[in-house]
Amino acid sequence: MSEELTPENPEPETEEAEPIKQRKNGLYPGVSDELADSMKSGWADTELHGLEPIAQAAHTAARRAALSARFPGERLVIPAGNLRTRSNDTEYAFRASTEYAYLTGDQTHDGVLVLEPKDGTGHDATVYLLPRSNRENGEFWLDGQGELWVGRRHSLAEAEQLLGIGAKDVREVAAALTEATGPVRNVRGHDAGIEAALADKVTAERDEELRVYLSEARLVKDDFEISELQKACDATARGFEDVVRILDKAEATSERYIEGTFFLRARIEGNDIGYGSICAAGPHATTLHWVRNDGAVRAGELLLLDAGVETRDLYTADVTRTLPINGTFTPLQRKIYDAVYEAQEAGIAAVRPGAGFRDFHDAAQRVLTEKLVEWGLLGDLSVDKVLELGLQRRWTLHGTGHMLGMDVHDCAAARTESYVNGTLEPGVCLTVEPGLYFQADDLTVPEEYRGIGVRIEDDILVTEDGNRNLSDKLPRRADEIEAWMAQLKG
Repeated sequence: MSEELTPENPEPETEEAEPIKQRKNGLYPGVSDELADSMKSGWADTELHGLEPIAQAAHTAARRAALSARFPGERLVIPAGNLRTRSNDTEYAFRASTEYAYLTGDQTHDGVLVLEPKDGTGHDATVYLLPRSNRENGEFWLDGQGELWVGRRHSLAEAEQLLGIGAKDVREVAAALTEATGPVRNVRGHDAGIEAALADKVTAERDEELRVYLSEARLVKDDFEISELQKACDATARGFEDVVRILDKAEATSERYIEGTFFLRARIEGNDIGYGSICAAGPHATTLHWVRNDGAVRAGELLLLDAGVETRDLYTADVTRTLPINGTFTPLQRKIYDAVYEAQEAGIAAVRPGAGFRDFHDAAQRVLTEKLVEWGLLGDLSVDKVLELGLQRRWTLHGTGHMLGMDVHDCAAARTESYVNGTLEPGVCLTVEPGLYFQADDLTVPEEYRGIGVRIEDDILVTEDGNRNLSDKLPRRADEIEAWMAQLKG
């Protein structure tokens, strides 16, 4: 990785602009006047003209209009967030805040969307962004975030064409907000500078109301979002196929080979993985969020793969399959797998318009409890009594699903009455993911059960007349899994 070349005392663009910092231990002590002059000229004009709006521009405009109607007469501030340091002068890959990306379609760091109330009704939307790197003061080649270091940014004029929103220099936004009067709301937790500028103008309660609204607005997906989720599920299915093809290499190495294989698909077809991939082989499958992915992959055991591709517009799939590493379930593995499959079938059947969000969870949990009672793991208790006491949770552990969208656990700030106690309607997308997990040290189950974990998860869209499985390109039944794996392995 190259080092930035920074001058000791560069001239700032304006009085307000911060000087470009000298890098300690850089190989060059400064920049000569002659080099500085040379770097200012001789560059072609690369301004882009006649750009078409991004695919979701009409949808983001509709979302902003709904937001405007919900909070009339109030200034609304939604930041994208800032870069985070990974180590020293390297940053984590940036991912814009969900609220900002949902309302703008933009994904650049430091961006801020501001909705200014108009004198009459409605709001004027402005997106504050970093403009093109400055060539007069050398920022474009001297600063660590300059164009020659990290790539070209869109000009403000280009951003306006793409996003369909008026754009201004983000370096002006803090001062503008500091002087703002009237009621203001801000989405917190993404930009400390914005929060400082608004410190005496906002309240935690009012800001939380804004965050809750934006979370609940995503409960029902529009056509663009549904298309993105389908795209994410299709790419994820191909990623699972990739994994099956390399299981022999994973056996020779570790779970990391599985993780890396799926990640390659996510980067080829999407933006990234939507969450840390769970590549849990053998007893690791009983750890719900096993993301260390450094364990052995052994024939005869199961692989629980929970992974999802995030599209370039930041919508993620969330799919789990539990696969026999050698391609064939043992009788006990198949018995446990079939129980989870039956529970998932019951859960999916309960997803429909007008149903309660909890209904699919209750349906799946009842099936799993019936199996646990049938297997003699709960003494002489009835199924109803076990469910009343929640005793099945020793082996089922988690809820049977959650909302899905731009966040893998989407709409998390929504009110309880709108989410878990709410009613399903067309456009809602959720996961159905029952599981059974028998820990390796669980002395209450027969020894042969210990270390077996099974989860099956699909992404389900509520439709007008029922539901649609967006991830149905992957087989689910045990016999289908075995045939699919045999075909892929050749």
